[in-house]
Amino acid sequence: MISMFDRETQVVDCRHGMGLGRGGGLAQRGTISETGRSDVIAVAMSPGRRHITKPICELTYGMRREEIQVSVLVLNSGSGIPDADMKSGSFGITPEEITQISRHKLAVIHVGNIRDHVVKKVREILKEAEIPAIVVCQTSVDFEDLARAGVMTRLVRPKDDEIQTKGKIMEIVTGVTRGETCPRDKLNELVRSVKTTMRSIDIKGV
Repeated sequence: MISMFDRETQVVDCRHGMGLGRGGGLAQRGTISETGRSDVIAVAMSPGRRHITKPICELTYGMRREEIQVSVLVLNSGSGIPDADMKSGSFGITPEEITQISRHKLAVIHVGNIRDHVVKKVREILKEAEIPAIVVCQTSVDFEDLARAGVMTRLVRPKDDEIQTKGKIMEIVTGVTRGETCPRDKLNELVRSVKTTMRSIDIKGV
């Protein structure tokens, strides 16, 4: 599929594989849509009874309107290896998905409204994916919460013997509710965060 977004054309390959769950549009379990340039990848949890992929497509569309090249990966499974040691629920990510994430410059990780789950899911993704990342979630979470769990962040660094991730959190956008339309101010905040981080990557490296 070739789409026009203002003055820039983006080529989007919408199906790596058939969707295995309900998600609507691109947001189906076990699928990846890739743009022509591997700049940003938006990572969504697998859709299910509690995991609703909306508003991942709105976030993606909002970034593309600002001429940001965005791929979309919807994780295949909400369970399996690795075990994220969550008190409830489960989470899994495959080596192939880590490879798909790692070939991009920046990851935008969309998670939910349970702080413990947000922290542990982000940590599991960034354990093997050596990539700068922006977290988008509903719950209130900050750099200190992530650093306490061993996640490298731009502002707070875990103790050297407690670092568990190769990747690093650069920005956090909170207040994005699953299953509801994303407010314009949150889209704008995400776009600003992505553009700022991409400039840092292009100029200095992360």
